[in-house]
Amino acid sequence: MRTSITLDDDAYQLASLYAKGRGITLSAAINEALRKIGEPRPAPISSRIRIAPNGLPVFSSGKVITSEMVKEALENEFG
Repeated sequence: MRTSITLDDDAYQLASLYAKGRGITLSAAINEALRKIGEPRPAPISSRIRIAPNGLPVFSSGKVITSEMVKEALENEFG
């Protein structure tokens, strides 16, 4: 279907960059984006594991893990 739409400048730039990066037309890029928005999101695997928008599983313990905590754990295990 052929139609005309008005895009904000930032949306146009984003869609244009995406299209160029994928080697597709601006129309194809916008079609892909709209289809992706419409896809159902996968259900969480468990209450602590969910699937991120990029498709990777993400573990959530409810706690923030800092780089200092990781460094300390590595030093305790390997140091």
